[in-house]
Amino acid sequence: MFLPIILAGGCGTRLWPLSRGNFPKQFLTIQDDGLSLLQHTITRLKGLNHAAPMLICNEEHRFIAAEQVRQLGCGHSGIFLEPVGRNTAPAIALAALKAVQNNDDAVLLVLAADHVIEDSAAFVASVEQASILAEQGKLVTFGIVAKNPETGYGYIQRGAALPQGTGFTVAGFVEKPNLATAERYLAENADLAHGEDKWYWNSGMFMFKASRYLAALLEYRPDIYHACVAAMANQDVDHDFVRINKAAFIACPDDSIDYAVMEPLCANADSEDVVVVPMDAGWNDVGGFAALWQVSEQDENGNAFKGDVKAFDTKNTLVFGEDKLVATVGVEDLVIINTKDAVLVAHKDKSQQVKEIVNQLKAEQRPEVTFHREVYRPWGKYDSIDSGSRFQVKRITVKPGEKLSIQMHHHRAEHWIVVSGTAKVTNGDKDILLTENQSTYIPVGVIHALENPGKVDLELIEVQSGSYLGEDDIVRFEDRYGRK
Repeated sequence: MFLPIILAGGCGTRLWPLSRGNFPKQFLTIQDDGLSLLQHTITRLKGLNHAAPMLICNEEHRFIAAEQVRQLGCGHSGIFLEPVGRNTAPAIALAALKAVQNNDDAVLLVLAADHVIEDSAAFVASVEQASILAEQGKLVTFGIVAKNPETGYGYIQRGAALPQGTGFTVAGFVEKPNLATAERYLAENADLAHGEDKWYWNSGMFMFKASRYLAALLEYRPDIYHACVAAMANQDVDHDFVRINKAAFIACPDDSIDYAVMEPLCANADSEDVVVVPMDAGWNDVGGFAALWQVSEQDENGNAFKGDVKAFDTKNTLVFGEDKLVATVGVEDLVIINTKDAVLVAHKDKSQQVKEIVNQLKAEQRPEVTFHREVYRPWGKYDSIDSGSRFQVKRITVKPGEKLSIQMHHHRAEHWIVVSGTAKVTNGDKDILLTENQSTYIPVGVIHALENPGKVDLELIEVQSGSYLGEDDIVRFEDRYGRK
């Protein structure tokens, strides 16, 4: 049995405006089955002998991650919260240290939460093959069988074959090549017999024993190792979540597992511990909108549409329509992304450069970098429908059995109108039940709370009015989710 480690801390800026700081791409639903990329990462483990997965994510995303796992009903071995991002080498070290602390030198299967894999059976076969090598103390990476001269991925150079056809040693790792070099790699593969590729794409997936990884990290990056040990020395378990020593982890260097461990170990002439297992499973890291178009279902004109889309004389175009009709006429090779508060139009070949727009928005401190109009909370979500200088209107959805914090505001009053469901409202010294079309008014400075005691979602309209309407004008007196 192995322990899946799912790295869910990415920000996915190249998929803006779909992916944003508070709701990055690993939590997006981009396929028609209604599952997010994180949920697909978990469900494709079906058929393998594994423990409940351990997740590592950003503190700000903890409730989204927990809710998406809960929806699957599969459980987990803990959700580690990173106070800051420090790349993959420290993140994996946290998981490995936890496994060793549990007196279980588990084999770890390290997966990114934001990849698409179309052939689950081929994925399972490669993992089963890799697990044999990991049990032997090898550090296994998965090499994706290259289909085209891709310049956006790093490459793995295959070395000598291992016994019983279980994989190959790694002759070297190569950074993202230019087009001519990538074409040469593909040509060299074509010159070899089928299944004997020399060059693979670097998938960013790994498998090894926890102790073996920690030993390699200690040897090549003792600074990262000791910082993670210090961070793990002071753990705070809060329901689903494991918090670590913030100061110690902030002091940890930022580095990837490739740079910190795999490449230096591979460069050691005496080491044959780094091995590669080929994987031909329809893998895609969905690193941009061109990749998203590739993995989406397309019509006879090469178009991939999601939402309310009408098209005429349109070819090879990706359209996401979130909340309104999108119509296209006489265009091709475009990316058109419509969300509730932003529209992106880009040529498909230039869509990687959306990060330049994100950088501009960051420089201007625009909220669209971080927030969607619709914001998820542990109790449900809210959608900011309209706003002005002294008012804001939100549509609030509270899940059955959930409750917002007991709180008050210094600068705003609130009107609540129930649209559907039942609301249990604390308004000052009164507790009242409100149903459809009933309402209440909460003056400035009055302590209040909102709860859904029913079995269906509670939906209400909240009208805020006052001199300051920021989300930080909240004084919490009690909160079941541990928020301050």
